[in-house]
Amino acid sequence: MTSDPTYGISCFEEWLRRYQLDARWSYLAEDGTAHGMSRKCLAQLCREADVYINLGNVNSIPEAAECRRRVLVDGDPVFTQIGAHGTGEAPSEYHVRFTYGENVHQPGCEMPTAGCNWLPTRQPVVLDAWKVEPGDTCAPFTTVTNWSPLRACRHEGRVYGNKDGEFEPFFTLPRDSGEQMEIAIGGEYDRDVVPGRFTAGGWHMADALTISRDPWTYQRYLRASRAEFSVAKHGYVSTRCGWFSDRSATYLASGRPVVIQDTGFSEWLPTGEGVLAFTTREEAMAGLHEVNARYDMHCRAARALAEEYFDARHVLSSLLDRAMSSVDR
Repeated sequence: MTSDPTYGISCFEEWLRRYQLDARWSYLAEDGTAHGMSRKCLAQLCREADVYINLGNVNSIPEAAECRRRVLVDGDPVFTQIGAHGTGEAPSEYHVRFTYGENVHQPGCEMPTAGCNWLPTRQPVVLDAWKVEPGDTCAPFTTVTNWSPLRACRHEGRVYGNKDGEFEPFFTLPRDSGEQMEIAIGGEYDRDVVPGRFTAGGWHMADALTISRDPWTYQRYLRASRAEFSVAKHGYVSTRCGWFSDRSATYLASGRPVVIQDTGFSEWLPTGEGVLAFTTREEAMAGLHEVNARYDMHCRAARALAEEYFDARHVLSSLLDRAMSSVDR
């Protein structure tokens, strides 16, 4: 992490050029300097725009106040609502608020709402960008994870934790199941303790920075996996908010099954084929064995679920339609 934007801007420009999206952009550095479009042009664009969309609410810009319709897309349910990021605007500053916590406001969901109304949405995947190649049953189960991006947060007498608080039952899963399993960990963690616990349990440790250095390297890593195995943040699991990982969605788009901890997403996403949800260690073990037992079927089902539930053409069209109609009402 650095305040020098040079590397980030060079990556940003390269990625936009690949998809013919390099016509108008503005990158605001930590010191307020604008790269690409000037701040004056950015403000004018905001005044003219039909809608402004903030993805994540990790950063905010003064120019957003010029926009006639401001939409927030919350990618970190529970933690956004309790203000755990501490750098964005209050949700009430937006005209319409979406969340990846798809069970929000539903019975059984204990997700905080910050006193606001939220509309459910999910991660959009541009399916044409994700090639499907035959899977290899000799490849490992894998995942790429940010171990503990935030400290556990206390809100109204309740603690909301991260993935590190959910992994305890699964440290020895490779050794006990006999499966090849690999994890690439990023973020802050105790280098003297965490890697040793994983390797003692039979996990292979991969380098998260190498795997995620650019989108195409990341895609190749997912395609080289047999399937994904992962847990979710404690805050997602304990509230049954219904969050589903963008990473898991792209495993599905790659035709790779996922064995993942249920956050309540089983309320809206079919499970059992392509997606194997678990709440206990025994269910996780059964999910690994089920992937192996009917591997080709689960690979086909994975891609079919991505097409039905995560296709960007449907997800984003629905989001934009609801955003515009909610503001205009």
